[in-house]
Amino acid sequence: MKNHWMEYLTGVITVKATGKGLERFLNKLMKNDISVFNIKKHGVQTITFQINLKNIHLLRRVVRGSGLKIEFQRRAGAPFLYKRIWKNSGFVIGLFLFLGLVLTFSNMVWGIEIKGANPATEYQIRKELDKMNIKIGEFQFFSKELDAIQAELTNNIDAITWIGVELKGTTYHFQVVEKDEPEKKEEEVPQNIVAAKRATIVDDFIEEGSKQYKMNQVVNKGQLLVSGMIGKEDNTKTVSAKGKVWGETWYNSEVVIPLETNFQVFNGNEKQKQYVSIGKWEIPVWGFGKVAFKDFEQEENTKPIRFFKWELPINTVNKTYREKEIVVRGYTEEEAIEKGKEDARKDILKQIGEDGKIKEEKILQREIKNGKVKLKLAYTTIENIAKTQPLTQGDIE
Repeated sequence: MKNHWMEYLTGVITVKATGKGLERFLNKLMKNDISVFNIKKHGVQTITFQINLKNIHLLRRVVRGSGLKIEFQRRAGAPFLYKRIWKNSGFVIGLFLFLGLVLTFSNMVWGIEIKGANPATEYQIRKELDKMNIKIGEFQFFSKELDAIQAELTNNIDAITWIGVELKGTTYHFQVVEKDEPEKKEEEVPQNIVAAKRATIVDDFIEEGSKQYKMNQVVNKGQLLVSGMIGKEDNTKTVSAKGKVWGETWYNSEVVIPLETNFQVFNGNEKQKQYVSIGKWEIPVWGFGKVAFKDFEQEENTKPIRFFKWELPINTVNKTYREKEIVVRGYTEEEAIEKGKEDARKDILKQIGEDGKIKEEKILQREIKNGKVKLKLAYTTIENIAKTQPLTQGDIE
């Protein structure tokens, strides 16, 4: 028997035929190219069979004058299903609208609660949230991830030391810890100040302790500069030596600068795609077509869809593709030398700290080879060489 399941796409009717000459009737149907199937016999003068909806008018012609009684029992298939759905379309449309509204409202922001912040800090937090488009009535799909919100608030608001961010249903909850605790003073212990490196002393600022050097004196690493023992031999006491001692120090640096450098940058072109993901499947919603960029970086942001307070196994996925391109940066010989000196200065300043400064800079050697400029430089610097060191029992005795 042939599989007639495809017939259900165009509609199938179950027909009951009663009377004499059923075999002649079936043969006549076949001669007229009227396909029937699922023929069943119910007694001597009764049969049922199924026929395609499109052949009903041909069936009526064959039945005329045959003396048979025809009864249509059951209708099945897509046309009849569509008709029933259309008949009840008001209910179906209302149901889908209701579910759509529930899903929409379940994925919007309806509350923002901030705890642990004074009114001024809370006002600052709400201003920052407005900038991030996190406010009542906005969709959660377009908001940043919770850790990104936390990092941005912490970085942008000086009044807070930490903020916890949690999303429960349609409400954002923020728990704030403000910078209102007094700084704990470190317990002072007896200590000396020694030289952190070899240097020629040029300046100082001593708050407490006994100086053990003279100006323009050359001191070696580890040499005592300020003693934590003060007073005369018969009347001494220990203190925590404090202060800064600036000395003239020396550094050598070596840098290599290519005359041409290739590096990648974003050129501003980007393409966004929106998907609805269900398990491993992603259904495209917006932003169709291939990404035409030859070289790009992809950023993906996934948000769960909620039904009331429950998270459904369905997510919205936003994928951003940013185009990158290769840029060639070229230097002349003099520009490369200046760039090398600038890089070396930054490195030296990092080593000598905020209190330090560069006194003198000299190029000891420069060489151009294989498209690169190689520099050897010498620096004379002024930096704070003071380093604290706890007093030992031997120092006290």
